[in-house]
Amino acid sequence: MRRIVWQIGFCITCLLTLAAGVSAQKVNRTERHELRADRHEIKADTRDIRSDRRDIRQDVNERNSDARELRQDRREGASQEELRADRQEINSDSRDLRSDRRDLGTDVRDRRGDVRDYRQDRRDARKN
Repeated sequence: MRRIVWQIGFCITCLLTLAAGVSAQKVNRTERHELRADRHEIKADTRDIRSDRRDIRQDVNERNSDARELRQDRREGASQEELRADRQEINSDSRDLRSDRRDLGTDVRDRRGDVRDYRQDRRDARKN
């Protein structure tokens, strides 16, 4: 009889411990919505960064083709005005690329911070 009572008590204790652990893992509804919104924002930022990288690659290719055309025009003996216009176009493209790369670096740093904040929020939500 003692053994049966002890086994029942042990089973009840195990079930209560398991239930307490499961309930501690639950995240309330508002926190879950906030975490989901943060996750969607991070995904959107990732898509934007990938798109910006593609645009930068295209711009680099265009600038390189402009530089090839400038070298070709020099060989063919183009006018000074045409050569000057080509150089100005290449210079402006280079400035735009530097600006785009700087903006991309800022976006990447911001996204990295958002991911770090999301992970911390998720840990905090699970602790509560």
